[in-house]
Amino acid sequence: MKVKRALVCICMSVVLTGVLAGCSDATKVVFTTGFKKNEVFQIGDASCTLPEIMVYLTNMQNRYENVYGEEIWNAKGSSKSLEEEIKEQVLAQLAQIKAMNLLAEEKGIVLEEKDEERVAASARDYYASLNETERKLLDVDEKLITQMYREYAMAASVYEQIVENVNPEISDDEARTITVLAIRTETEEEARAVLLKALEEGADFEALADTYSEDTAISYSFGKGEMEEPIEKAAFDLGKNEISNCIKASNGWYVLKCTSTFDEAQTQANKEKIADERRNEAFNTEYNAFVDSLVRRLNEELWTNVTMIQDENVTTDSFFEIYNQYFQVE
Repeated sequence: MKVKRALVCICMSVVLTGVLAGCSDATKVVFTTGFKKNEVFQIGDASCTLPEIMVYLTNMQNRYENVYGEEIWNAKGSSKSLEEEIKEQVLAQLAQIKAMNLLAEEKGIVLEEKDEERVAASARDYYASLNETERKLLDVDEKLITQMYREYAMAASVYEQIVENVNPEISDDEARTITVLAIRTETEEEARAVLLKALEEGADFEALADTYSEDTAISYSFGKGEMEEPIEKAAFDLGKNEISNCIKASNGWYVLKCTSTFDEAQTQANKEKIADERRNEAFNTEYNAFVDSLVRRLNEELWTNVTMIQDENVTTDSFFEIYNQYFQVE
Protein backbone atom coordinates (compact mmCIF):
# COMPACT_ATOMS: atom_id res chain seq x y z
CA MET A 1 0.00 0.00 0.00
CA LYS A 2 1.46 3.34 -1.07
CA VAL A 3 0.27 6.41 0.80
CA LYS A 4 1.21 10.01 0.10
CA ARG A 5 2.89 12.06 2.80
CA ALA A 6 0.07 14.58 2.47
CA LEU A 7 -2.12 12.28 4.58
CA VAL A 8 -1.17 14.02 7.80
CA CYS A 9 -1.90 17.45 6.31
CA ILE A 10 -5.53 16.81 5.36
CA CYS A 11 -7.73 19.60 6.71
CA MET A 12 -9.36 18.64 9.99
CA SER A 13 -12.64 19.62 11.57
CA VAL A 14 -11.95 17.93 14.90
CA VAL A 15 -11.87 20.64 17.56
CA LEU A 16 -10.00 20.05 20.77
CA THR A 17 -7.97 23.20 21.35
CA GLY A 18 -9.79 25.47 18.90
CA VAL A 19 -6.65 25.80 16.75
CA LEU A 20 -6.25 22.90 14.34
CA ALA A 21 -4.56 22.77 10.95
CA GLY A 22 -6.56 24.26 8.13
CA CYS A 23 -9.81 24.95 10.00
CA SER A 24 -10.55 28.30 11.62
CA ASP A 25 -14.31 28.52 12.11
CA ALA A 26 -14.93 25.61 14.45
CA THR A 27 -16.19 25.98 18.02
CA LYS A 28 -14.06 24.96 20.96
CA VAL A 29 -15.50 22.03 22.90
CA VAL A 30 -13.71 21.37 26.18
CA PHE A 31 -14.58 19.32 29.24
CA THR A 32 -12.10 18.47 31.97
CA THR A 33 -13.79 15.80 34.10
CA GLY A 34 -14.44 12.10 33.80
CA PHE A 35 -11.05 11.12 32.34
CA LYS A 36 -8.99 8.07 33.15
CA LYS A 37 -5.40 8.42 34.30
CA ASN A 38 -3.15 9.83 31.55
CA GLU A 39 -6.11 10.24 29.16
CA VAL A 40 -5.52 13.45 27.18
CA PHE A 41 -8.65 13.55 25.02
CA GLN A 42 -11.71 11.60 23.94
CA ILE A 43 -13.36 11.74 20.56
CA GLY A 44 -16.45 9.65 20.08
CA ASP A 45 -15.65 6.23 21.55
CA ALA A 46 -11.91 6.66 21.05
CA SER A 47 -9.36 8.20 23.36
CA CYS A 48 -5.72 9.26 23.32
CA THR A 49 -3.29 8.77 26.18
CA LEU A 50 -0.30 10.77 27.33
CA PRO A 51 2.27 8.17 26.14
CA GLU A 52 0.84 8.44 22.60
CA ILE A 53 1.16 12.21 22.72
CA MET A 54 4.71 11.95 24.00
CA VAL A 55 5.84 9.57 21.25
CA TYR A 56 4.68 11.98 18.57
CA LEU A 57 5.87 15.08 20.42
CA THR A 58 9.31 13.66 21.23
CA ASN A 59 9.92 12.44 17.68
CA MET A 60 9.02 15.87 16.30
CA GLN A 61 11.13 17.59 18.94
CA ASN A 62 14.22 15.57 18.08
CA ARG A 63 13.73 15.95 14.34
CA TYR A 64 13.62 19.72 14.77
CA GLU A 65 16.71 19.70 16.97
CA ASN A 66 18.62 17.51 14.51
CA VAL A 67 18.09 20.14 11.82
CA TYR A 68 18.11 23.44 13.73
CA GLY A 69 19.83 22.65 17.02
CA GLU A 70 18.45 22.76 20.54
CA GLU A 71 18.39 26.56 20.51
CA ILE A 72 15.43 26.44 18.10
CA TRP A 73 13.05 26.40 21.08
CA ASN A 74 14.33 29.83 22.15
CA ALA A 75 13.34 31.43 18.85
CA LYS A 76 10.94 34.36 19.14
CA GLY A 77 8.22 35.03 16.63
CA SER A 78 4.48 34.69 16.98
CA SER A 79 2.54 35.06 20.21
CA LYS A 80 2.94 31.31 20.79
CA SER A 81 6.21 29.56 21.41
CA LEU A 82 7.39 27.03 18.84
CA GLU A 83 6.91 24.31 21.45
CA GLU A 84 3.24 25.26 21.82
CA GLU A 85 2.81 25.21 18.04
CA ILE A 86 4.37 21.74 17.80
CA LYS A 87 2.17 20.52 20.64
CA GLU A 88 -0.93 21.70 18.78
CA GLN A 89 0.24 19.97 15.59
CA VAL A 90 0.65 16.72 17.53
CA LEU A 91 -2.79 17.08 19.09
CA ALA A 92 -4.34 17.81 15.70
CA GLN A 93 -2.65 14.86 14.01
CA LEU A 94 -3.60 12.35 16.70
CA ALA A 95 -7.16 13.68 16.85
CA GLN A 96 -7.49 13.15 13.12
CA ILE A 97 -6.04 9.65 13.27
CA LYS A 98 -8.44 8.67 16.05
CA ALA A 99 -11.41 10.09 14.12
CA MET A 100 -10.38 8.31 10.94
CA ASN A 101 -10.18 5.02 12.81
CA LEU A 102 -13.74 5.56 14.04
CA LEU A 103 -14.76 6.23 10.45
CA ALA A 104 -13.04 3.01 9.39
CA GLU A 105 -15.04 1.12 12.00
CA GLU A 106 -18.28 2.64 10.73
CA LYS A 107 -17.43 1.75 7.13
CA GLY A 108 -16.26 -1.76 8.03
CA ILE A 109 -12.71 -1.16 6.82
CA VAL A 110 -10.01 -3.45 8.18
CA LEU A 111 -6.33 -3.77 7.40
CA GLU A 112 -5.20 -6.51 5.06
CA GLU A 113 -3.03 -9.27 6.51
CA LYS A 114 0.09 -7.94 4.78
CA ASP A 115 -0.48 -4.54 6.35
CA GLU A 116 -0.94 -6.08 9.80
CA GLU A 117 2.44 -7.75 9.26
CA ARG A 118 3.96 -4.40 8.36
CA VAL A 119 2.43 -2.85 11.46
CA ALA A 120 3.94 -5.55 13.67
CA ALA A 121 7.34 -5.27 12.00
CA SER A 122 7.32 -1.46 12.31
CA ALA A 123 6.47 -1.72 16.00
CA ARG A 124 9.19 -4.27 16.66
CA ASP A 125 11.81 -2.12 14.95
CA TYR A 126 10.80 1.11 16.60
CA TYR A 127 10.46 -0.36 20.08
CA ALA A 128 13.85 -2.08 19.69
CA SER A 129 15.37 1.29 18.77
CA LEU A 130 14.37 2.80 22.13
CA ASN A 131 16.84 2.73 25.01
CA GLU A 132 15.74 2.10 28.58
CA THR A 133 15.56 5.81 29.42
CA GLU A 134 13.32 6.47 26.43
CA ARG A 135 11.00 3.57 27.22
CA LYS A 136 10.66 4.78 30.79
CA LEU A 137 10.13 8.48 30.09
CA LEU A 138 7.77 7.85 27.17
CA ASP A 139 6.02 5.19 29.28
CA VAL A 140 5.51 2.84 26.30
CA ASP A 141 5.64 -0.85 25.57
CA GLU A 142 5.61 -2.70 22.26
CA LYS A 143 1.86 -3.30 22.51
CA LEU A 144 1.13 0.44 22.57
CA ILE A 145 3.55 1.12 19.71
CA THR A 146 1.81 -1.58 17.67
CA GLN A 147 -1.56 0.06 18.34
CA MET A 148 -0.20 3.44 17.25
CA TYR A 149 1.19 2.08 13.99
CA ARG A 150 -2.05 0.18 13.33
CA GLU A 151 -4.12 3.33 13.79
CA TYR A 152 -1.76 5.31 11.57
CA ALA A 153 -2.00 2.68 8.84
CA MET A 154 -5.78 2.49 9.22
CA ALA A 155 -6.10 6.25 8.77
CA ALA A 156 -4.12 5.99 5.55
CA SER A 157 -6.32 3.11 4.38
CA VAL A 158 -9.51 5.08 5.07
CA TYR A 159 -8.25 8.00 3.03
CA GLU A 160 -7.28 5.78 0.11
CA GLN A 161 -10.62 3.97 0.07
CA ILE A 162 -12.64 7.18 0.16
CA VAL A 163 -10.76 8.71 -2.77
CA GLU A 164 -10.11 5.56 -4.84
CA ASN A 165 -13.00 6.30 -7.20
CA VAL A 166 -12.07 9.94 -7.65
CA ASN A 167 -10.43 9.93 -11.07
CA PRO A 168 -10.53 13.48 -12.40
CA GLU A 169 -9.80 13.99 -16.07
CA ILE A 170 -7.63 17.07 -16.38
CA SER A 171 -6.83 18.53 -19.79
CA ASP A 172 -3.46 19.92 -20.82
CA ASP A 173 -5.03 23.37 -21.14
CA GLU A 174 -6.43 23.25 -17.61
CA ALA A 175 -3.08 22.22 -16.16
CA ARG A 176 -0.59 24.02 -18.37
CA THR A 177 1.82 26.61 -17.07
CA ILE A 178 2.82 29.62 -19.13
CA THR A 179 5.71 32.05 -18.73
CA VAL A 180 5.43 35.76 -19.44
CA LEU A 181 7.52 38.87 -19.14
CA ALA A 182 5.55 41.64 -17.44
CA ILE A 183 5.89 45.40 -17.17
CA ARG A 184 3.73 47.15 -14.57
CA THR A 185 3.03 50.87 -14.58
CA GLU A 186 0.87 52.96 -12.28
CA THR A 187 -1.09 54.71 -15.04
CA GLU A 188 -2.80 53.68 -18.25
CA GLU A 189 -1.30 56.68 -20.01
CA GLU A 190 2.24 55.52 -19.33
CA ALA A 191 1.42 51.99 -20.46
CA ARG A 192 -0.18 53.09 -23.70
CA ALA A 193 1.79 56.19 -24.63
CA VAL A 194 5.22 54.94 -23.68
CA LEU A 195 5.34 51.16 -23.61
CA LEU A 196 3.06 50.14 -26.46
CA LYS A 197 4.42 52.88 -28.72
CA ALA A 198 8.00 51.85 -28.02
CA LEU A 199 7.20 48.17 -28.56
CA GLU A 200 5.50 48.94 -31.86
CA GLU A 201 8.69 50.69 -32.91
CA GLY A 202 10.75 47.60 -32.10
CA ALA A 203 12.06 48.37 -28.61
CA ASP A 204 13.39 45.49 -26.54
CA PHE A 205 10.79 44.31 -23.98
CA GLU A 206 13.28 43.52 -21.22
CA ALA A 207 15.06 46.84 -21.66
CA LEU A 208 11.74 48.66 -21.32
CA ALA A 209 10.96 46.62 -18.21
CA ASP A 210 14.24 47.63 -16.60
CA THR A 211 13.42 51.27 -17.25
CA TYR A 212 9.69 51.52 -16.60
CA SER A 213 8.38 48.56 -14.59
CA GLU A 214 7.32 49.19 -10.99
CA ASP A 215 8.12 45.56 -10.13
CA THR A 216 11.58 44.16 -9.44
CA ALA A 217 10.83 40.84 -11.13
CA ILE A 218 9.65 40.76 -14.72
CA SER A 219 9.35 37.02 -15.47
CA TYR A 220 6.42 35.00 -14.12
CA SER A 221 5.34 31.39 -14.59
CA PHE A 222 1.83 30.41 -13.50
CA GLY A 223 -1.12 28.17 -14.15
CA LYS A 224 -4.82 28.86 -14.24
CA GLY A 225 -6.30 30.17 -11.02
CA GLU A 226 -2.98 31.50 -9.74
CA MET A 227 -3.09 35.11 -10.98
CA GLU A 228 -5.59 37.93 -10.97
CA GLU A 229 -8.28 37.22 -13.59
CA PRO A 230 -7.51 40.04 -16.09
CA ILE A 231 -3.83 39.11 -16.17
CA GLU A 232 -4.56 35.39 -16.43
CA LYS A 233 -7.06 35.81 -19.25
CA ALA A 234 -4.75 38.03 -21.28
CA ALA A 235 -1.73 35.79 -20.69
CA PHE A 236 -3.46 32.57 -21.73
CA ASP A 237 -4.76 34.23 -24.90
CA LEU A 238 -1.21 34.99 -26.07
CA GLY A 239 0.88 32.90 -28.40
CA LYS A 240 4.62 32.57 -27.96
CA ASN A 241 6.40 35.94 -28.35
CA GLU A 242 3.09 37.80 -28.66
CA ILE A 243 2.60 41.03 -26.69
CA SER A 244 -0.65 41.95 -24.98
CA ASN A 245 -2.56 45.18 -24.98
CA CYS A 246 -2.77 47.21 -21.76
CA ILE A 247 -4.30 45.24 -18.90
CA LYS A 248 -5.95 46.88 -15.89
CA ALA A 249 -5.27 45.04 -12.62
CA SER A 250 -5.79 45.89 -8.96
CA ASN A 251 -2.28 47.29 -8.54
CA GLY A 252 -1.77 49.10 -11.83
CA TRP A 253 -1.53 48.50 -15.57
CA TYR A 254 0.34 45.64 -17.24
CA VAL A 255 1.80 44.82 -20.61
CA LEU A 256 2.75 41.15 -21.08
CA LYS A 257 4.96 39.23 -23.47
CA CYS A 258 4.55 35.47 -23.65
CA THR A 259 7.82 33.54 -23.73
CA SER A 260 6.49 30.00 -23.26
CA THR A 261 2.98 28.60 -23.74
CA PHE A 262 3.55 24.99 -22.65
CA ASP A 263 5.94 23.15 -20.34
CA GLU A 264 5.24 19.42 -20.54
CA ALA A 265 6.93 18.48 -17.26
CA GLN A 266 5.28 21.30 -15.33
CA THR A 267 1.90 20.56 -16.92
CA GLN A 268 2.11 16.95 -15.72
CA ALA A 269 3.07 18.12 -12.24
CA ASN A 270 0.10 20.48 -12.24
CA LYS A 271 -2.23 17.65 -13.26
CA GLU A 272 -1.07 15.64 -10.25
CA LYS A 273 -1.50 18.66 -7.97
CA ILE A 274 -5.03 19.34 -9.23
CA ALA A 275 -5.93 15.65 -8.90
CA ASP A 276 -4.68 15.61 -5.30
CA GLU A 277 -6.71 18.72 -4.50
CA ARG A 278 -9.86 17.09 -5.85
CA ARG A 279 -9.21 13.89 -3.92
CA ASN A 280 -8.71 15.87 -0.73
CA GLU A 281 -11.92 17.77 -1.40
CA ALA A 282 -13.82 14.50 -1.82
CA PHE A 283 -12.28 13.15 1.37
CA ASN A 284 -13.00 16.27 3.38
CA THR A 285 -16.65 16.26 2.35
CA GLU A 286 -17.20 12.81 3.86
CA TYR A 287 -14.75 13.16 6.73
CA ASN A 288 -16.04 16.52 7.96
CA ALA A 289 -19.65 15.34 7.95
CA PHE A 290 -18.60 12.35 10.06
CA VAL A 291 -16.51 14.35 12.53
CA ASP A 292 -19.29 16.87 13.09
CA SER A 293 -21.32 14.08 14.67
CA LEU A 294 -18.67 13.21 17.27
CA VAL A 295 -18.44 14.46 20.85
CA ARG A 296 -14.95 15.77 21.67
CA ARG A 297 -13.52 16.23 25.15
CA LEU A 298 -10.10 17.53 26.16
CA ASN A 299 -8.46 16.98 29.52
CA GLU A 300 -7.33 20.58 29.63
CA GLU A 301 -5.51 20.33 32.94
CA LEU A 302 -3.36 17.41 31.77
CA TRP A 303 -2.82 18.90 28.31
CA THR A 304 -1.65 22.24 29.72
CA ASN A 305 1.07 20.48 31.70
CA VAL A 306 2.44 18.48 28.74
CA THR A 307 6.02 19.57 27.99
CA MET A 308 8.88 18.30 25.87
CA ILE A 309 11.35 15.91 27.47
CA GLN A 310 14.71 17.48 28.25
CA ASP A 311 17.10 14.54 28.63
CA GLU A 312 20.27 13.97 26.61
CA ASN A 313 19.52 10.24 26.52
CA VAL A 314 16.19 10.77 24.74
CA THR A 315 17.05 11.11 21.04
CA THR A 316 14.39 8.97 19.33
CA ASP A 317 13.24 10.44 16.01
CA SER A 318 12.48 7.46 13.75
CA PHE A 319 8.81 6.70 14.46
CA PHE A 320 7.54 8.03 11.12
CA GLU A 321 10.64 7.04 9.17
CA ILE A 322 10.20 3.39 10.16
CA TYR A 323 6.56 3.50 9.10
CA ASN A 324 7.59 4.95 5.75
CA GLN A 325 10.12 2.19 5.22
CA TYR A 326 7.58 -0.56 5.68
CA PHE A 327 4.65 1.11 3.94
CA GLN A 328 6.65 2.64 1.08
CA VAL A 329 5.30 6.14 1.63
CA GLU A 330 6.00 8.44 -1.33
